[in-house]
Amino acid sequence: MYINITASETGNNKGSSGALVNYLEKENDLKNGKNSVSDYENWFNGARNDIKRQEVRVKIDNNIAKLGRDDSKFFLINISPSQKELAHLYDLYGKKGTKEKLKEFAVKVMDEYARNFKRTGINSHKDLLWYGKHENFRYYKHTDKEVKDGTRKTGERKDGRQDHIQIIVSRKDTTNRIKLSPQNTSKGKNKEHSAKLGEFNRTAFKQSGENLFDALFDFDRGLKDTLAYTNTMQNGTIIQKTQMNLLENIPIPKTDQTIINDLAKSVTEGVFESVGEMISTAGKMGADLLNILMEPVYVAPQADPIEPKKRKKKKKNIEHSRGLSF
Repeated sequence: MYINITASETGNNKGSSGALVNYLEKENDLKNGKNSVSDYENWFNGARNDIKRQEVRVKIDNNIAKLGRDDSKFFLINISPSQKELAHLYDLYGKKGTKEKLKEFAVKVMDEYARNFKRTGINSHKDLLWYGKHENFRYYKHTDKEVKDGTRKTGERKDGRQDHIQIIVSRKDTTNRIKLSPQNTSKGKNKEHSAKLGEFNRTAFKQSGENLFDALFDFDRGLKDTLAYTNTMQNGTIIQKTQMNLLENIPIPKTDQTIINDLAKSVTEGVFESVGEMISTAGKMGADLLNILMEPVYVAPQADPIEPKKRKKKKKNIEHSRGLSF
């Protein structure tokens, strides 16, 4: 599950949201007026599914009380399931059903977004001014590897299932009084600062999205597909990577996969100072970890430097000596 927060696909979130809103209407516009009422993709916000672009722009642009010219006015949240996750949803719900389930999932993600600020009065998506848009396709950009090596062209549609959700969320809450910025990444370390402006832990927010998806759709997530694994292997310490490699190589049934994934989250958070501490914390699973650690290391046999003829001769001498002893 890929969840990301940026300023804007158009590169500017300090002015009107109009450019971004129009950009996210690209699939409707590409139909060149041939779309019917049934295939026109409206915006949604957890209360309605029939919102038009004009309403989105006007509401976002008017919710900027006491924000300066250089202040961010809104943010873009990208919710993109992996190919494995989409395949799982398609198997369960089909294409049309997947679209609706992703919208429901997005509402719950925005609940987590709201709670992540830890601000009084900001408890769910209902306290936020936000609008979501389901998109069916993705297109190659000039920064993509395939475009750079010449195998694809900018603007060309990407293969595979590409369903994803784009969300515009206002910097201010629905009352237009409280400032909410995911750029404030204090994570609560600066209590005075957090009391005034709130706090936001991006890693925790992304992890909440992964947890939600797995719980809502009963998705069996392998260790390598977890955010914890990716973050650790990219940014972790040597000890954390060692611990993660150990978890990766444990032969376990699928029913125990959640235990491994929970341990992986603890590894990423730096809970364990050593492999031994991780094993002792793991309970029953710790026994399996210990068994793996205690397994003898297989060393490939080395070529014998003694020539075969000499080995045979030595063997005959030994047999002769044994014969004399009788």
